[in-house]
Amino acid sequence: MSIERKYLKEALKELREKTPKRNFNQSIELIINLQDVDISKPENRIQEVIELPHSPRKKISVCVFASGDAALRARKAGADMVLEREEIESLAGDKKRQRQIAKQMNSFIATAPLMPIVGKIFGAILGPRGKMPTPIPPTADIEREIERHKRLVMVRTRGQPVLSCRVGTEDMSDEELIDNIDAVIKRVEGKLKRGIKNIASIYVKASMGPPVKVKIEED
Repeated sequence: MSIERKYLKEALKELREKTPKRNFNQSIELIINLQDVDISKPENRIQEVIELPHSPRKKISVCVFASGDAALRARKAGADMVLEREEIESLAGDKKRQRQIAKQMNSFIATAPLMPIVGKIFGAILGPRGKMPTPIPPTADIEREIERHKRLVMVRTRGQPVLSCRVGTEDMSDEELIDNIDAVIKRVEGKLKRGIKNIASIYVKASMGPPVKVKIEED
């Protein structure tokens, strides 16, 4: 079996025809249903952070753990939140605030020297959510890292053999959406023991529209 770009294009055409217009820019979601995968076994569970070729455009908030010059550069680069060492330490006993930050922010970056303290204080909150920070050297190009993180999406199995993630918005071109969808499918396929044969069906869906099935061609 295989998934050709022409079938993704056909599905997006149908999605646009069937989705009622709204006064906001609707998100486009990809849904992948798995088959013959026992996700009760830890080795079969999937949790992947995927860098999309194109930004999904809907705002993705990024928090940076950094100090000194790195913190200044992170703020200048447009980080949605910057927490320095003193602020991190002050949150050590404040689980409520930690959970608020974990919920509020989509993605996290930390300069390498701060990773031990971030792991100690935030690890129990961020780890189970699949949001542990990406470590970077203090001298790294933080602006580039923030931009990269704004293209990241996460797919994970949550008790059911189903994966879903946002791949863009309705104002994006079909080619951009297809590139993003293809990137997710290929990553998921690579994590499955039987590859594409472990995928039962694929759907695309707009926020206010019905799911549209993508054709999977039999080999």
